[in-house]
Amino acid sequence: MNAQKLIDTAKTLVAEGKGLLAMDESNPTCDKRFERLGIPQTVEARRAWRELIVTTPGLGESISGAILFDETIRQQKKDGTPFVTVLTDAGIIPGIKVDAGAKELAAHPGEKITEGLDGLRERLAQYSQMGARFAKWRAVIAPGDAIPSRGCIEANAHALALYAALCQEAGLVPIVEPEVLMDGDHTLERCRVITEEVLRTVFNQLYTQRVLLEGLILKPNMVLPGLTCPRQEGVDEVARATVRSLLWTVPAAVSGIAFLSGGQSAELSSARLNAMNAGFKSRLPWALTFSFSRAIQQPALELWRGEEANVLAAQKALYHRARCNSAARRGQYDAAMERA
Repeated sequence: MNAQKLIDTAKTLVAEGKGLLAMDESNPTCDKRFERLGIPQTVEARRAWRELIVTTPGLGESISGAILFDETIRQQKKDGTPFVTVLTDAGIIPGIKVDAGAKELAAHPGEKITEGLDGLRERLAQYSQMGARFAKWRAVIAPGDAIPSRGCIEANAHALALYAALCQEAGLVPIVEPEVLMDGDHTLERCRVITEEVLRTVFNQLYTQRVLLEGLILKPNMVLPGLTCPRQEGVDEVARATVRSLLWTVPAAVSGIAFLSGGQSAELSSARLNAMNAGFKSRLPWALTFSFSRAIQQPALELWRGEEANVLAAQKALYHRARCNSAARRGQYDAAMERA
C-alpha cells in the first residue's frame, strides 16, 4: 500500500469547489429511469447517455471524480475512445462501484446486507489496471419499527471495513457509503440517532481493519426526516443537525465527506450542502462536498429522452447542476442561480 498516493488521491477528490458525480447506477436501475421517460432500455442507449455525460464541455471544472458501473468502465465513445480516457483527459478521476448490491439479511426481516466481498481482491486489481483510482461500496440502513438492529448495523459496517482495507491494498481510495434511507415517516431526530450509531460502528470497524483514514472518503446521508414525516425541517435545521452528528462521530483524520443525495431534489440537495459550508466550513476538520447521482443527472436525462437532437440542451443542464453544487461546496450557492 502506497499511503501517500492514497492520501493525495483522496485530497484531489475533495479539492476546493469540486465534488463527485455518481454515474454508477446498475443496468436495472438505469433501465427503470429510461422506461419512465420512454427511452429504449438497451446497451446502446445506456452507452449514448453515458457518452453525453462524460463529454459534457467544462464538466471537469466542478467534478473531480466520476463513479462508474462495471458496464460503463468498459464502454467507449462512438469513435472508440474509452470513457476512462475521456474522463482522465478532462481532469476527472475514474472510480468504480464494486459492491454486488443489497440482499435480504438472514434472520433480520426488513433489513439488508451488501454483498460482493467474494473475489473482490481480484476485481480491484482488474479495475486498477483499467484506470480506476478509487472505488465505492454502499450499505443500506432502513429505519422502521424496531429497526435497524445491531446485527444489521454491525454486519454492514464489517463489510464496509473489509472492502476499504482491500481497496487500499490495491491502491484505490475507498468511498465508504453507509446510507440511512429517507424512506419512511421517521423524524429528523430519529435519523440523527441512527446515523450516529451507524457512523460510530463503521469507524470502529475501520480502525479494527487497520484502514488508513486519511486515504478514504466518507459518503453519508444528510440527517433528514423521512419523506412522509409530517414535519419537514428547514435547510438550516438540516445543516445544523448533520454537522453536529458528523462532528460527534467522524475522526478529523478523514480526508473528506461527500454526501449522497438519496432522493432529494436537485435544488434542495444544493441548498442543504450550501448551508453546511456557509455556516460551518471554517470550523470543520474535513471538506464537505457532494457525490450526487440523480440530483445532477435527472434534469439532463429529462431533457435528453434518448434523442440526439437534445444532447446539447441536456449537457447544458448537466453542467449547470454541477456548477450549482460547486458553488454549494464553497458556500456560495444561491437560489438565484437556478433562474440564471
